[in-house]
Amino acid sequence: MNSERKLFLFIASSIDGYIARPDGDISWLGRVEAPGEDYGYARFMDQVDTVVLGRKTYDKVKEMGVDLPYQGKSVYELTSQTRTPEGNVRFVNQPADRLLADIRNQPGKHIYCDGGAELVRQFLSLGLVDEMIISIIPVLLGDGIRLFQAGAMESAWELLDAKSFASGLVQLHYKKVQRAN
Repeated sequence: MNSERKLFLFIASSIDGYIARPDGDISWLGRVEAPGEDYGYARFMDQVDTVVLGRKTYDKVKEMGVDLPYQGKSVYELTSQTRTPEGNVRFVNQPADRLLADIRNQPGKHIYCDGGAELVRQFLSLGLVDEMIISIIPVLLGDGIRLFQAGAMESAWELLDAKSFASGLVQLHYKKVQRAN
């Protein structure tokens, strides 16, 4: 297994820990849009060549009528449905840990988990996320889809970087602390 291929979470959350409203709406993310500012996303994407996302996230993007922003990347959507590949998207029906092991056994760059919450929970419950970049958006939603759901494995994280932006967004970059054997 290629342990150099880290699994990253790069995601936005409200102050109260939600990644979407109860109906999956993410329009509130627009509150921090600023001309010429991508909050490090392009630089981050240069470090990855593989994206993994869940069915609900994939379907939500398609429902919004936009193309997936992953040109030149291998994209895997975890689903229980049998689907024909669409461009660079492969639909896979297997446990998250087995998919990640298969990806890590191939040469390449880092791996990006683009959500949603259920897939994040699966990867965290298995202790497979290596680093997290969480952008906190200055809004309270009060209800919705939680970033961290019950079932995540207890783990310790080291803060690598914290940045604040004029928009009020605060970005935290954490690395999982490896346990001594």
